[in-house]
Amino acid sequence: MNPKTRLTLLRTLALVGVVALIVVLFIYRDQVKKLEEYGYIGIFLISIAANATIIIPLPGVAFTTAMGAIFNPIGVAVAAGLGAALGELSGYLAGFSGQGVVERARLYERLVNWMRKHQNLTYVLIVVLSFIPNPLFDLAGMAAGGLKLPVWKFLIPCAVGKILKMMMFAYAGYYSINWITDLFGK
Repeated sequence: MNPKTRLTLLRTLALVGVVALIVVLFIYRDQVKKLEEYGYIGIFLISIAANATIIIPLPGVAFTTAMGAIFNPIGVAVAAGLGAALGELSGYLAGFSGQGVVERARLYERLVNWMRKHQNLTYVLIVVLSFIPNPLFDLAGMAAGGLKLPVWKFLIPCAVGKILKMMMFAYAGYYSINWITDLFGK
């Protein structure tokens, strides 16, 4: 299977998985309501764990989508976005310590060179890359750490992008569950 076909298949499976998760949440909504006891702190902690991996993505946005169907989407976005930003410190610290697993990769080198050349736009790049759902953000975190960007200068734009991304997914969950409720009745 060629890489483009595999990527399309993976994206389709991810979309089907998110839709299936939302439908399951609707069917078992009474049991899912028990998650409310963990609230936004639970969302924050799960988001840290989902984003603390390097290169291998975990389904954090699917969880955010599901929680947007249960909780206030803005609260979900803030909790998940802040947790995601803290979880991204794993990539930053890998780069900072010089233990980045992709130090010699061409894309990583290009990103580091661009960040060196355009230091004033590095923060914008971090916001944009943290907003776009993709595993490449780990490279940006490693590059920021490798360039010894102060951690707060990495975390703030990362949090902004992650909160905006999580808001998009939380509202998708919120509107999806309302759509399913309207379609199948309460």
